[in-house]
Amino acid sequence: MNRPDGRLADQLRPLSFSLGIAPHAAGSVLVATGDTRVICTAMVEDSVPRWMKEQNVVGGWLTAEYSMLPYSTLQRKARDSSKGKVDGRSVEIQRLIGRSLRAVVDLELLGARTLWVDCDVLQADGGTRTAAITGACVAAYAACRKLLEDRKVARLPIKQLVGAVSAGVVGGRPLLDLNYPEDRDAAVDMNLVMTEAGQYVEVQSSGEEAVFSPEELSSLLELGRKGIQQIIAAQRAVLGI
Repeated sequence: MNRPDGRLADQLRPLSFSLGIAPHAAGSVLVATGDTRVICTAMVEDSVPRWMKEQNVVGGWLTAEYSMLPYSTLQRKARDSSKGKVDGRSVEIQRLIGRSLRAVVDLELLGARTLWVDCDVLQADGGTRTAAITGACVAAYAACRKLLEDRKVARLPIKQLVGAVSAGVVGGRPLLDLNYPEDRDAAVDMNLVMTEAGQYVEVQSSGEEAVFSPEELSSLLELGRKGIQQIIAAQRAVLGI
């Protein structure tokens, strides 16, 4: 069975980054993976959450917000502000983005600052959460590099890069980097977050009214590992590191 876009089972969608998409942010990037496009920005605030002050926690904090813009899908998606609350899926994803970045940021070195990361989906065709993590890392790195250039930190607060990708079993085949039709039809769906050192930050995997074998799990993990190696190479290239 051929994939809808003709890719091989272990092939990523075309991936690109456009830096400096939001000039007022300390770091920003438009990440495009296939037809999915996400703007990721990072801004620095010279304060920390109140709970950190109350508990005398040293260092800074990083937090993330995620949203799908109304025109990102075929049917208009209502803004969270019109509903009076953030929907559960958005809350789950922004927590995942935050966890993924805090795993590679030295919060103590960041100092008494908050790094705000915002991810806004312009166009959704599968893999928006993984694209958001991949782009958020680039934006956060650019923001932290600016802190270093401005001599506000002694060393770069980012210890290593982090990337994310999806994989799944579709039509009985393990596939890398699912687009929307594949994600919709997947019997097994996985989102994988890894550091450039090859360490796992998070593995989200579930059967969609199906079960999967240890062999299929291993295949998906290996596909994801190879894909994230390529993603991190692309991150390094656009950041010039």
